[in-house]
Amino acid sequence: MKQLSYTITCKEGLHARPADAFVKYAQTLPCDILLEKGGKQADAKRLLAVMGLNVMQGEEIVLYFRGVGESGAMSAMESYLKTHL
Repeated sequence: MKQLSYTITCKEGLHARPADAFVKYAQTLPCDILLEKGGKQADAKRLLAVMGLNVMQGEEIVLYFRGVGESGAMSAMESYLKTHL
């Protein structure tokens, strides 16, 4: 299992459009991805689960990658986060 921590810089946080784009991107990656914020976890490939975490700008999230291609998925997601969130 791989782990990635990231602080959200997008002013909208993970709400509506940014969350939808994030989930759609996560769905393209081959492994399971868990998103954690403040001790609560959600499947990063499920929009309502991600939005339920209410991630705001300046908050830290932790992503856990498990399964086939987890290293590549972690690198890809890190690039996505830096570019979009």
